[in-house]
Amino acid sequence: MQNVRYLSELQEPAQASLIQVIDMSQDESLFDFPCQFPIKVMGLSNETFEIEVVKLVRKHVPELAENAVSRRESAKSNYAALTITITATSREQLDAIYRELTASEHVIMAL
Repeated sequence: MQNVRYLSELQEPAQASLIQVIDMSQDESLFDFPCQFPIKVMGLSNETFEIEVVKLVRKHVPELAENAVSRRESAKSNYAALTITITATSREQLDAIYRELTASEHVIMAL
């Protein structure tokens, strides 16, 4: 059996916070577009990880600069973390990038 909670079951502060988050996600953005936006992506450290991730992001940001990508390896170099700083033009653009990244077999996590 799933653990389902209804909004009416939440305590007042949590209920108000959840309503505020729902309202904000539907109508407002926390960003003024266009803006600089860092996308963090983690995956296995191999030859194709960075190439494939940058290719996915470039589909949505064709003008991505060469110096927009920084890479860090994990302590044992099993994993890599990329930070790709883009000029985001809309929430829809960011949503599309994250959808595509999280669907990729090369990506473990995207933040």
